[in-house]
Amino acid sequence: MSASKYYTEEGLEKLKKELEQLVRVERPKISQQIAEARDKGDLSENAEYDAAKEAQGLLEMKIAKLQEEIRNARIIDESKMDTSKVLILSTVKIKNLKNNRVMSYTLVPEKEADLKNGKISVDSPIAKGLLGAKVGDKVEVQVPAGTIPFEIVEITR
Repeated sequence: MSASKYYTEEGLEKLKKELEQLVRVERPKISQQIAEARDKGDLSENAEYDAAKEAQGLLEMKIAKLQEEIRNARIIDESKMDTSKVLILSTVKIKNLKNNRVMSYTLVPEKEADLKNGKISVDSPIAKGLLGAKVGDKVEVQVPAGTIPFEIVEITR
């Protein structure tokens, strides 16, 4: 059994849609490919059949993994979260004390990270350094390029 993972309602819905796509669209498509390859005759020398069977195995593995993930998913209840410190789903405005740049990030579960939209994984070095900090706190974050000092400017939800 795998450990529980936390998701927003939006993130869990995305997983469910992906699973539905695999089950309702991809699975029948592969079954059709297997049937077509089987109709071509001798299976011992049929590369199309072998490829379709391998694709089916990979698809079934992916479906099983998604089903397990959905079974173990936990929705994050924002109403019970402390808004005075940085937690998952917090939007944090931070100031880089080396270059005075101000950045804003939302800390999200790993699977929902999207840097282009300002969403970083709670497992990222920056997020780990910010977790638990309050407005006005100065934190030093270890990143691959070294240590960066940040000041927490604002925390919102």
